[in-house]
Amino acid sequence: MQIRAVIRSEKAELNREELVSADAPISIGRHAKCVLRLESDLVSRQHAVVTVGLRSIVVEDLSMNGTLAGNSLLRRESIEMPYGTPIVMGDCQVTFFSLDPALAQPSGAPRAKPSVPPARTSVPPPLPSGALPLAMTSANPITGPLTGPLNITGSVPAPAGSAPALQMTREVPFVNGRAQIDNNGGVDVALRKEIHRQLLQQLDLSTIDASKLDDPSMRPKVLGALRRILIALDARIPANVDRDALLGELVDEALGLGPLERFLADPSINEIMVVDPYTIYIEQRGKLTLSGARFTDDERVRAIIERIVTPLGRRIDESSPLVDARLKDGSRVNAVIRPLALRGSCITIRKFAKTPITIDKLMQYGSMTPRMALFLQRAVIAKRNIVVSGGTGSGKTTLLNVLSGAIPSDERIVTIEDAAELQLKQPHVVSLETRPPNLEGKGEYTIRDLVRNALRMRPDRIIVGECRGGEALDMLQAMNTGHDGSLTTTHANSPEEAIARLETLVLMGGMDLPVRAIREQIASSVHMVVQQSRLADGTRKITAISEVIGIEEGDVQLRPIFEFVKLGTSAAGKVEGEFRATGYLPSFLNTFIVMGLVKRGENYL
Repeated sequence: MQIRAVIRSEKAELNREELVSADAPISIGRHAKCVLRLESDLVSRQHAVVTVGLRSIVVEDLSMNGTLAGNSLLRRESIEMPYGTPIVMGDCQVTFFSLDPALAQPSGAPRAKPSVPPARTSVPPPLPSGALPLAMTSANPITGPLTGPLNITGSVPAPAGSAPALQMTREVPFVNGRAQIDNNGGVDVALRKEIHRQLLQQLDLSTIDASKLDDPSMRPKVLGALRRILIALDARIPANVDRDALLGELVDEALGLGPLERFLADPSINEIMVVDPYTIYIEQRGKLTLSGARFTDDERVRAIIERIVTPLGRRIDESSPLVDARLKDGSRVNAVIRPLALRGSCITIRKFAKTPITIDKLMQYGSMTPRMALFLQRAVIAKRNIVVSGGTGSGKTTLLNVLSGAIPSDERIVTIEDAAELQLKQPHVVSLETRPPNLEGKGEYTIRDLVRNALRMRPDRIIVGECRGGEALDMLQAMNTGHDGSLTTTHANSPEEAIARLETLVLMGGMDLPVRAIREQIASSVHMVVQQSRLADGTRKITAISEVIGIEEGDVQLRPIFEFVKLGTSAAGKVEGEFRATGYLPSFLNTFIVMGLVKRGENYL
């Protein structure tokens, strides 16, 4: 089977048409071994791979520069699209046409990009064994097949007669107990600063509106300018530095989020923590890991923070050195700069799940049992007021989002958050978000302001992302005044501590109430406390589901319905335990029966 490839470029000698075999994946790039060779400095050695189907093609980007497929900018990901859709790589455009007349023209818009790229093994790069993959190429690539094992902590053994081995590690000097890293990917900081300075001079990026940096037309301009700069400074760049990788890093710092871009694209990474410009940690599968990525300097980190917060109408400077914001995909961002952050600008990004986690997935992950899941769903439908408690990073917001999914679609819901994270699918949802004060110190709207306003919006349920201040009192009053079925979260390590924290938060509201009155308010408003915990092995589980049964001897009383009992730790460090029903029957079981959620005599535990 063959298809027709039409190649167009600003360079007249590249304009041509070719018939290529579709029996194997089609590699595209400037490498001599690529099926479609594009001899352009703006094209990576192996830029993309195209897999041909009967009615469509799949384009996978392999470059550090990105591939524009139709209206979708691919960065190390894939997309399926019809024949006839233009694919832009650097300054070249490639269009594939089927030789079948019925399929020769575009049949529609490209399909939606999958949230998780397909496994790379499904589209094997067709380069021969004698060529290195993109991630290991350099200005003077090693020729001939590699022999011997890959020593990650040492070097890549080179075959006889080839260039010296690629050194994978380097000595890092320490001064006053701190690592003094003077290069970035083999390029010293001074040189990277010089490249950035020349880029600003050529394109004057500082005067461009931040909202226009995402324009797809900007990336080719920046790529072209950086290519020219790197060619001019080639003598100062070490020979073993991968020019394509360096180019990708520089364009990410100029237009994107720098070294954080690849972490944001990795679905296995949940959180990104920039301690300082030279230290970046990631949380992957529940474990913290020090990554090898770094920024050029603190100035680049500041520029990226401003790039995030400016479109949201927020600001960060010496007078307001910390800010909460979110990325376009909903990921939550917290940033702190000097003078509060002593080591340099600090960024914490809690990634937003592109595909919302469902209650079925939580059961699959072992966070709860099917009976616990069914009980919680029935409790939400029966309009029980629920507080989800847990420590930082325990999964409170995820669980809150899962529980919110059980709310019937015919109810009006008002959500209130500092940074919008909830992904409710019901049709009647009003989402409110707090706002910080402006330069004059005015215009601030807090969680408490929004909760009070929500009471005037005729909600059936109010969902507050987190109670961390005086809004706890307003939330309790809302639960007590006809807004049953409301949900919120709070920081606590056990259900008992959650009740104590609610008391403290109510007192923070400035109301001079006796403790007895506060506890009575809590006992009459909150029906259940669901404890979410992150265990020592990084797993997240619901460790307790408790009912608030009232006040006894002046204290709010709780009765556990389900518990997670730890039994030990395996040799691999895995926490072992089991979920148990305590045998306690909640007082609202009759509500389940009246609403038809459970039949009389059914053992729902």
